[in-house]
Amino acid sequence: MLDITAYTAQDVTDLLDGLGSYGQYLLVSSSAVYPETAPQPFREDNPVGENHIWGKYGTDKIGAEQALLARDPQAYILRPAYLYGPMDNVYREAFVFECALQNRTFYLPQEGQLSLQFFHVEDLCRMMEAILEQRPAQHVFNAGNPEPISARQWVELCYRVVGKQPTLAYVPKEVPQRSYFSFYDYAYTLDVTEQKKLLPVCKPLEEGLREACDWYLQHADEVKRKPFLDYIDTHLA
Repeated sequence: MLDITAYTAQDVTDLLDGLGSYGQYLLVSSSAVYPETAPQPFREDNPVGENHIWGKYGTDKIGAEQALLARDPQAYILRPAYLYGPMDNVYREAFVFECALQNRTFYLPQEGQLSLQFFHVEDLCRMMEAILEQRPAQHVFNAGNPEPISARQWVELCYRVVGKQPTLAYVPKEVPQRSYFSFYDYAYTLDVTEQKKLLPVCKPLEEGLREACDWYLQHADEVKRKPFLDYIDTHLA
């Protein structure tokens, strides 16, 4: 059974109570379970704890993991980095695609060196399939591309798949980053050594972004937009 919806311990408990019996349980959790103060890259055997960037989302995911393992110690848990790809309605890549299509200058925090780690939704599915087929002895896995990328490189790739080249502007740290940019001022890296034993190769980021862009061009009205452009036009442009 693949659980991609549980956010809290109650979600897991309700599902288990309702199912009665089931086969192998695999929960998609989150990398938000690691406290931001822990040594990086985060390893699966690092203690989990409150992350003040993610707040309740992260602590709820911890609760979901603990509730599951208390009931089913043989369950599997995945902790992915930032997911992307077709059908992603979060305003991340879609925001950059919109800026590219409108020939906008793109505003990056500081020097654009924020480190980001992504994982394509297809690779997530392949990882889940590998776990269910191979039933590894380890039961908790990080999931992400082996190589992080800077925010500037990510924006440049997003523009490239639209067929554009960005004009970049840099915004000082004093400006609230989430007012105009898709990510918090928080860099983290997952150790994916164990993942690579099951999934040696991940989809190249540019290829995955091209797929994400193709989907966006057909489904732009399904994206959950944030007022980044309004803030940029009022305060930065």
